[in-house]
Amino acid sequence: MMLRSRKTRQKELIKKEIERIDSFFSSEDLYKRVNKKDEKIGIATVYRILRDLKERDKLHSYICKRRMIYSKDRKSHCHFKCQECGKIFHLSIKFIDFLKEKVGSVCHFQIDVEGVCENCQKKLVNF
Repeated sequence: MMLRSRKTRQKELIKKEIERIDSFFSSEDLYKRVNKKDEKIGIATVYRILRDLKERDKLHSYICKRRMIYSKDRKSHCHFKCQECGKIFHLSIKFIDFLKEKVGSVCHFQIDVEGVCENCQKKLVNF
C-alpha cells in the first residue's frame, strides 16, 4: 500500500513540475527539476509518465538536436542548420497555409531547413 501511494505522489510531483514549464523541455530537464524535490524519483519514472502523457495527448513531442523534447502546447518547432559552419538555430514559423490544399488542417509541425546562414554567406562573398 505504501509503494502505491509513493508512486501517486511522484506522479503528481512530476505533473506539477510540467505545469510550471513554459517552453520546450527534455526528459533530462524534467528529471533534474523533480530530482531536486525528491531524490527517490528515477529517470525511468519520468520516462514512463512522459510516455503516458504523450499517449493521452496531454504532451506533444518533437526531435531537437537528436533528442526528444516535449511541449504542453501544440507549438511548432523549426530549425535552420548552416551547411558551412554547422550552427543550428530555431526559426519562428507561424503559418504553413500552402499545405492546407494538400493535407487539410495542420495543428502543429516540425520543420528542419538546411542552407547557408547570413554570416557564412558574407564570408563566402568576401572570400
